[in-house]
Amino acid sequence: MMVPPQLAEGIRSFSVWVIPLVLSITLHEAAHGIVAFRFGDDTAWRMGRVSVNPIHHIDPVGTLLLPGMLLLMGGQMLFGWAKPVPVNFGRLKPPRIGMIAVAAAGPVTNLLLALISALLMYAVGLLPIAGQAFAEANLKNSVEINLVLAVFNMLPLPPLDGGRVLVGLLPRPWGIRLSRLERYSFAILLVGLFLLPMLGFRPFLWLVGLPAGLLEEWLYRLTGLA
Repeated sequence: MMVPPQLAEGIRSFSVWVIPLVLSITLHEAAHGIVAFRFGDDTAWRMGRVSVNPIHHIDPVGTLLLPGMLLLMGGQMLFGWAKPVPVNFGRLKPPRIGMIAVAAAGPVTNLLLALISALLMYAVGLLPIAGQAFAEANLKNSVEINLVLAVFNMLPLPPLDGGRVLVGLLPRPWGIRLSRLERYSFAILLVGLFLLPMLGFRPFLWLVGLPAGLLEEWLYRLTGLA
């Protein structure tokens, strides 16, 4: 059965965003579990979360619904999140350094994936002609998505990785106060992503989109692709 050209193009356009997004989120979460294991906590390992199988990490809202809504709305950024990897911070040794390392592992992984994706563009010409455009689109989107994820997750808002890192760096009383914001974080994200843009304010474009764009420009210059 022939697939209508319009449907085929829609599937292709969707897949070149979803494939790199799911891969980026999966490896981001697996990195948290690996580093937690190295610092003495095997909780994620025992629960099967140190895995490159996306099924183990998919969050219905953060991995599927939110990115889908952003695509349909023609958003200027595409990102999401997976199910948080369970970490028993009390088992990390040393606790503060362990928490910082575990939190930073996800964004660092995204930066490495962006670099690898950029370098792989040099190999696109070795592929069959029919697959070159698809591969190049995936790699370009992978660079963009991974940089956006790295910047977004380093925002100093618990339970985002940047919030965890800051809690670990701050004096204990201040860290405890900052960690209390976690109960409000989902509401803050929803307001920033959807409500404020309707009113003409785009805080995540300034806080995430612009820094990620500068990083992307710098990365392409670094790899000689600019």
